[in-house]
Amino acid sequence: MKKALITGITGQDGSYLAELLLSKGYEVHGIMRRASTFNTRRIDHIYHDPHNGEKVNLYLHYGDIAVGETLQHIIYNLHPDEVYHLAAQSHVRVSFDMPEYTGDVTGLGTIRILEAVRKSSIEARFYQASSSEMFGEAKPPQNEKTQFEPRSPYAAAKVYAYWMTRNYREAYNIYACNGILFNHESPRRGETFVTRKITRAIAAIKAKKQRHLYLGNLDAKRDWGYAPEYIEVMWLMLQQDEARDYVIGTGEAHTVREFLDEAFGYADLDWKDYVKIDPRYFRPTEVDYLLAEPTKAKKELNWAPKIKFHELVRIMVDADMELIGLDCPGKGRKILKDNFGGWHRWENQIISMEK
Repeated sequence: MKKALITGITGQDGSYLAELLLSKGYEVHGIMRRASTFNTRRIDHIYHDPHNGEKVNLYLHYGDIAVGETLQHIIYNLHPDEVYHLAAQSHVRVSFDMPEYTGDVTGLGTIRILEAVRKSSIEARFYQASSSEMFGEAKPPQNEKTQFEPRSPYAAAKVYAYWMTRNYREAYNIYACNGILFNHESPRRGETFVTRKITRAIAAIKAKKQRHLYLGNLDAKRDWGYAPEYIEVMWLMLQQDEARDYVIGTGEAHTVREFLDEAFGYADLDWKDYVKIDPRYFRPTEVDYLLAEPTKAKKELNWAPKIKFHELVRIMVDADMELIGLDCPGKGRKILKDNFGGWHRWENQIISMEK
C-alpha cells in the first residue's frame, strides 16, 4: 500500500485528491491547522473515526506549513511515498492585504516541506501546486516555456516556490515537479472566489434571500476547468519515470462577464439586474488574460479535460441551487453522469457542503 501526504487536505483540491488516492488503495495522511472551529466539511464524508471499529485509511495530523519543525517531524515519522503540497494562502486579492504572510506561507512553506523531505533522507516524490498567476502579464497562450511576470504577492510567492522546487530537483536529485494549474473550479470552490461567488448568488437570488451581487473586474479573462480532472493530473505527474513540470488547462478562456452571461442565463436570469461593481474587489495590479497551452501534458501524460467552460458553469449552478433547496435545471447532473459514469462525485460535493 502506497502512502501519501497531502498539505491543504481540507481545501477543494486536497479533498478531491484524498478521494482519488483512497480509491486507488493509498493510505492517505493530511496536514491540517488547529483552529477553534472545524474546517473539515469537504472531507467529512471520507473520514471514519477509528473508535467506531471501521477500517481507516485516512489520517489527519495537526501541523502548519509556517512551522518547519512540525513538518519535519511528520514527514520523518510517516516516510510517505508521495507528498502533495497544496497548502497556501491562495486568494490573490487577499495577498495584497497580507503580503508578508502570503510570502511566508505560500513561498517559504514550500521550502519547509522540501527541506523536511531532504533531511528525512526518504525517496518521496514531491508535487508542488504552482499557479497560472505566475504568468501575470505574459502574452497568451502560456506554456512551460513562457516567462513569468507575476503581478501580485501571491504570484511572486508561487514563482519563488516554483524555482525552489526545480532547484531541489537539480541540486539534491529529489523527484520534485511543478503542476502549473490554471483556474479550476467545482462546487467545493471557496465561497470568496469569483466563480463560486456567482453561482451561490444565483441560488440565493432565486430563493429571494439575496438582491445584489458585488463584483470587481468583469473583463479579466481566465482559462477555467473542472477541479477533479486537474487532481488526476497531479497524481499522473508523480507516476512518470522522470520528474517534469506541466501546464494544465483547457486551452480556452472566457471573461468574468461571460461567466455571468452563462451562469445567470442558465438560471433564466439577467445578471445586469443584479450585479453591481464594487471598487474594493479590484486588484492594485490586474492580470488581464490567462490561457493555457497544455500540449505537453496531452502528449506526455495522455491527458485532456472532458469538462470545459459551459459544462463547468452548469455543474456549479446546479450544485448551489440544490444545496439551497431549489429545483435545479439538471444539465450539470447529466454532464457528470455522462462523463464519469456515476454520481459519486456529485454526491460527495453535496454531502461535503451540507456538513
